[in-house]
Amino acid sequence: MDVELTRLGKHSLILHSPVMPAAGTFGYGECYTRLIRTDKLGAIVTNPVSLRPRRSARDTRAVPLPGGVLLHTGLPNPGVEKVIKAYRQLWAGSPVPIIVHLIDRNATDLRRCVRSLAGLPGVAGFELGVHEEATPDEVTGLIHTIATTTQLPLLVRVPLERALDLSLTVAESEAGAIVVGGPPRGMARDPLSGRIVHGRVFGPLVKAQALHAVARVAREIASFNLPVIGAGGIHTPDDAREFIEAGARAVQLDSVIWTRPQEAEIIARDLGGYQLTREAGAFPDEWYPGIGDTDRKRNIFPPPEVLPE
Repeated sequence: MDVELTRLGKHSLILHSPVMPAAGTFGYGECYTRLIRTDKLGAIVTNPVSLRPRRSARDTRAVPLPGGVLLHTGLPNPGVEKVIKAYRQLWAGSPVPIIVHLIDRNATDLRRCVRSLAGLPGVAGFELGVHEEATPDEVTGLIHTIATTTQLPLLVRVPLERALDLSLTVAESEAGAIVVGGPPRGMARDPLSGRIVHGRVFGPLVKAQALHAVARVAREIASFNLPVIGAGGIHTPDDAREFIEAGARAVQLDSVIWTRPQEAEIIARDLGGYQLTREAGAFPDEWYPGIGDTDRKRNIFPPPEVLPE
């Protein structure tokens, strides 16, 4: 099932599945290779990359929530040069396209970062992470900086809180697709230290908010033919399909990769057309979610007592 992830054009990005990990959940492509068949994904979106190194946030970085978790990471990364040195060989051999997630807000730094990455084998596109305090003019300027530096496709990830506000800005720019959205901001008390921690919220509880944002953005920019990519709280194939029904062309997975990494492969198989179809009138014990030829061989799920012939 081929999916045209970005706007139709000379350098549009074609994927074999509409499912990929969200930035910050899958490392730089190395973290889950023994748990997930990455060739079943549509692409790999990397951890954040900036021109210069960034340190991890201090103090508490994770606070458990009912149905999720609040994370305060500081977007750590070793800087573009060290990222290239460590992962260029991995990316060159990747079975799926690599989309590098960029976080620099300075145009000069962003341009230098893109120039360092654009010619690497395996790197098929970029994703710009938009800060929740960014103005429309700033977003337009950063998109233009990338578009005039490379011909590779560009995804623009906007925060859920700003998705509708920035959707027209992105649609009118040189962006190839809009990702809705960056995890929402939240705050919670650390049960160990008693301190209030500010961060981003992940988990199934985000799905309702994310799905609503995707539907509104899809309606708002329908006339621009800009693909919408949905993200937030997707933990099952049904969750992912609801985002497609709401107007998304593809989806990105986040917290499910941390809690049930093999479910990410199942979602990718389901939306990518790899799953077996259910025979009409089959009884429940003749079917179980995620079944497929490769699934049986790898024994991802315990086999039911009676398998269909």
